[in-house]
Amino acid sequence: MPGSLLGNRVVRVEDPDLLTGHASYVGNLKIPGCLTAAFVRSPYAHARVRAVHTAAAAEAPGVVAAFAAGDLDLPALGGFLVLNPACARPPLATEKVRFVGDPVAVVVAESEAAAIDAAELVLVDYEPLEAAVDLVEAASPGAPVQFEALGTNVAAGFRAPPEPDPLAGARTVVRAQLENQRVAVVPMEADAIAAVPGDDGDGHELTVYVSTQMPHDVWHSISTAFGIEQSAVRVVAPHVGGAFGSKVGLGAEHATVIAAARHLGRPVRWVQTRAEAFMGMPDGRAQVQWVEVGFDEEHRVTGMHWRVLCDAGAYGGFGGALGLGPTRMMAEGVYRIPVIRYDAAAVVTNTTPMGAFRGAGRPEAAELLERVMDIASDELGVDPVELRRLNLRPAFSEPVTTAVGTTYDTGDYELALSRALELAGYEELRAEQAARRRRGDPVQLGIGVSVYVEVTGGGSELGAVDVHEDGSATIRVGTSAHGQGHATAFSEIVSDLLGIPLERIRFVQSDTALVPRGGGTGGSRSLQIGGSAVLRAAEEVLGRARALVARELEAAPEDVVLFEGGKIGVAGVPSQALGWSEIARLAARGGTDGEMAGTGGATAGTDGEMAGTGGAGDGGGDRAGWPKGLGPLAAALDFREAASTFPFGAHVSVVEVDTETGHVRALRHVAVDDCGRIVNPLIVAGQQHGGIAQGMAQALFEEKRFDGAGNPLTASLADYEMPSAAELPSFEVANTVTPTPLNPLGAKGIGESATVGSTPAVHNAVVDALSHLGVRHVAMPCTPERVWRAIDAARSGSPVALGGGRPLWSDPPAVFDTLALYDSAAQPDAARADI
Repeated sequence: MPGSLLGNRVVRVEDPDLLTGHASYVGNLKIPGCLTAAFVRSPYAHARVRAVHTAAAAEAPGVVAAFAAGDLDLPALGGFLVLNPACARPPLATEKVRFVGDPVAVVVAESEAAAIDAAELVLVDYEPLEAAVDLVEAASPGAPVQFEALGTNVAAGFRAPPEPDPLAGARTVVRAQLENQRVAVVPMEADAIAAVPGDDGDGHELTVYVSTQMPHDVWHSISTAFGIEQSAVRVVAPHVGGAFGSKVGLGAEHATVIAAARHLGRPVRWVQTRAEAFMGMPDGRAQVQWVEVGFDEEHRVTGMHWRVLCDAGAYGGFGGALGLGPTRMMAEGVYRIPVIRYDAAAVVTNTTPMGAFRGAGRPEAAELLERVMDIASDELGVDPVELRRLNLRPAFSEPVTTAVGTTYDTGDYELALSRALELAGYEELRAEQAARRRRGDPVQLGIGVSVYVEVTGGGSELGAVDVHEDGSATIRVGTSAHGQGHATAFSEIVSDLLGIPLERIRFVQSDTALVPRGGGTGGSRSLQIGGSAVLRAAEEVLGRARALVARELEAAPEDVVLFEGGKIGVAGVPSQALGWSEIARLAARGGTDGEMAGTGGATAGTDGEMAGTGGAGDGGGDRAGWPKGLGPLAAALDFREAASTFPFGAHVSVVEVDTETGHVRALRHVAVDDCGRIVNPLIVAGQQHGGIAQGMAQALFEEKRFDGAGNPLTASLADYEMPSAAELPSFEVANTVTPTPLNPLGAKGIGESATVGSTPAVHNAVVDALSHLGVRHVAMPCTPERVWRAIDAARSGSPVALGGGRPLWSDPPAVFDTLALYDSAAQPDAARADI
């Protein structure tokens, strides 16, 4: 249509409520008679629980009840996805506690203050045990075992067959041991849940309000865990203050609050404090990686051997499996690597359980690949850009399959790299760097480059469009936005197709009573799958509207068109065109007697599959599985993408490093990210900015640390260095556009891409600034102390300068030799995570 909204910078419709304080979160919902829960948490990382004494707490003023595990019929939890069934977690600790912060008891009171005060009165008898904290040591024989029945801390793993040898025939082999450090997720809103038992008047015996990115998954988990019919449970995610992968599944505190509310017959709410979040909210990353890369005489990669240890934290958190799944999936990255051998193990430790953080296994792959490319360029004496260009996969518009079996849809990596280098002024930057080095300036310039590809999408999604008799429309969708801009982007799609003004479109999500199914938000899937479902539903509505108008105006349906301004009529006769309110009233009167019953079934071609579609007049369309309450001019369907999509891009980071103090200052960051066709460039740019900020933060500032006994050393924002905008430069973002054929929008994901590309670019820039001094690596985060020590070691001629405080290579632990051979069918569910 003329004046299309798609592809334009449309301001987000969600923002006024968020900016003016009208948003409703779990913590500020008005729930009559609601009690407050406070948890008693373990001060030990590993201990036996001999007894829990709650009597004094139960008698405290304002307290309604105090529960230990034996007082509530609590189901054991396998987590969002199961890594190993032997690591199932009791919501309240029973025989043992396995990390500092593990819940042991809960106090429920009339007020938050009363609950917190009474929790101090709960006495727990512990028998402290030795803790396994360090990831490499935890995988070693003789380490303290978290689950005796398992007999080892290795919860899952595999090794590749020894043949073919990825290093055979290589002229040069470059080796490195790298660490992708543990980071805290730190959303603005921590975890929260309110459970309301009793009949709500609409057939639900339990209503749960929860801060989650996947309400339908929580809905299913509650039903399964507590043995309640799913139809008797309602789950609502109100506004959610960020998630980044941390708010998935039914958590231990969630299950405890629900059990307490059902036991007491009263609503109970728990809102996680920031201190609790640092102890118990799942962390991200935490891999130790050993990599060997072979190069021929022309500096082309001949093969690569990965060995990856993944920290699962306590209870086998599903994040430990990300190295078994998504990291392996992306092990070839953007390069042509003929042979890849990949070995990995997920290891439980007595630390905070591991989950996902923006990128979920893909940033770990990109960081390794892009760091080792820079390490290799230094060893081979080749410019890092030239080495990448020698090995980049050429542009492709048909699917290609990598050495580990991953099938990419479309890509043009050289285009993104060239564009990023052009925007950054790469040659001019190298000239300035050379001048500073000649002068011996104390503040040196570093230029870091990364080229990446990642995986997004997955699963199916419900989309519904309903046009009302007042001419407005409602969208319902199974995704669950918490800052991504779904209400804007999805409304743009409907407005563009139907001509209904953006402000007259209502957006409904995250309520299982109104949206009967959904995959939630994760894996950067929402626009490409949820948006495609909405698009196809809107097309169904438009087709039905044209048929209604054709019948009313006694015209052939093929002669009926949508005019600018949102009216539908016979081509060339706009004066007789009907508006949406008139068309909706026609549908309400019975319309076409079911002539437009919908498409149903599967749609052929590369757009995926659709089912359950149709408009409804008298007898029009099968509404089985539709959301309740849709009007007569509506359509609902599920869209399934035939395969995952693979966005990509290139980043250039520019930093200054003070060689006298080790201080790093980020000067510029240029990002060229390709997410296929773009619906709203403003939203895409926002996702790029947020992703760069979090990726840069990992490279320079953030690390979750524990002492040898498993005590958190970064337990608050006073200790954990999360940067503010003042520590970050303005970002320069751009896009190339390489559409995918896998969905009708041609879109790929963007929510995590810039995180994938930014961390290695910034990391490479820091090391590049010091490379002329003999520094080949600095471990992340590149803090002033680490940078200064690397410089000092280089000046003294110490070999640890090669590894930023430790040797660049040490032999991998023996655990990899004990793993079973890789079998794709035998991998745990958690290895398939993509959130």
